[in-house]
Amino acid sequence: MGEREKIYACWLCNFPNAGNAQLHRLTEAFGGPEGVYYAGKEQWGQILTQNQVNSLSVYTEEWPPEAKYREMQEEGIELLTISDRDYPERLRVIPDAPYGLFVRGKLPAEDIPAVAVIGARECSEYGKYVARELGNALGHHGVVVVSGMAKGIDGISQEAALEGGGISLGVLGSGVDVCYPARNRELYGRLMKAGAVLSAYPNGTPALPKNFPPRNRIVSGLADAVVVVEARVRSGTLITVDMALEQGREVYVVPGRVTDRLSDGCNGLIKQGAGVVLSPESFYEELLQLRENKKEDRIRLKRRRRLAEEVSGDRENTPLAKRVQGLSEDLRAVYQALDFSPRTAGEIGQTLSEQYDDRAIISCLMRLCMEELAVQVSPGHFCRRGD
Repeated sequence: MGEREKIYACWLCNFPNAGNAQLHRLTEAFGGPEGVYYAGKEQWGQILTQNQVNSLSVYTEEWPPEAKYREMQEEGIELLTISDRDYPERLRVIPDAPYGLFVRGKLPAEDIPAVAVIGARECSEYGKYVARELGNALGHHGVVVVSGMAKGIDGISQEAALEGGGISLGVLGSGVDVCYPARNRELYGRLMKAGAVLSAYPNGTPALPKNFPPRNRIVSGLADAVVVVEARVRSGTLITVDMALEQGREVYVVPGRVTDRLSDGCNGLIKQGAGVVLSPESFYEELLQLRENKKEDRIRLKRRRRLAEEVSGDRENTPLAKRVQGLSEDLRAVYQALDFSPRTAGEIGQTLSEQYDDRAIISCLMRLCMEELAVQVSPGHFCRRGD
């Protein structure tokens, strides 16, 4: 996105009365943020309600895009929209992905592992100890610690990650120019130097209670896994857990005493099948294995998609289709009679014309095996090659 589009993206992201889905639809309908700006009330009405159209019209008259964009830049704040290359890939694929992110600091590279550490604000000494140990170990190993910069487990784990020489991201339920809670101002400053603070809310937005559930989905969305250190049964932390599961993130918990109400939420999650953090080092090893498994899953998924495209009859330009087209008529006929269930030459011959006897079919099958288009899975039984 060029600077001119960024100026109008800033205008659009600062409009408070539209959701992510509507912002996406506006941008697509009018060819980008600048197109939205000049579309006007009648065109906006195709996507927004009448109240929203009126609100956007009043807002636009009072909000000079270029001047406001320059003010944002002067404060060291960058805007990333979902169409930008630097927008976090993990977030791009979550449900209701934020249309825009306001960032102060520098986001880490996508290939660096990231863990969200969350838990109670009014935590125990045990919770503080575990949060420090876990955050420090993750930071030492180069794992990004993501959290909400809140009092308690969140802030403690982030401070420890920075002390361990690592990177941390603070996701705010306010504008990125608003330090909340104010007691964490030192942490706020450190995050901008060794990580970033970010928010989906425009500058100046106060830390309102309604802002935190949407904020929490960004915390979990930026991570490969979520670790809950302490949480009560009806804790807001468990809302983040639900969001993490919806996003396909792995959830781990730190177990606690059954008599400790601060551990009721964690112990309940263990009962439901969450992973257990036995030590920072063992968790780090599990995290590496988790990432490796997901990488292998992505490779397998790509292979399955490629195979589905290649064997699909309506895809004539795939590499496999071109190879099959280059075969002789006999080889192509036998190949097309194969599927992924092992079959004998006699069974294959039943789908071919009488000119193909068993000897001719076996000869073709052996040639197809040499061409790596078929495989003999057991004596006399052949099928298409799947990989």
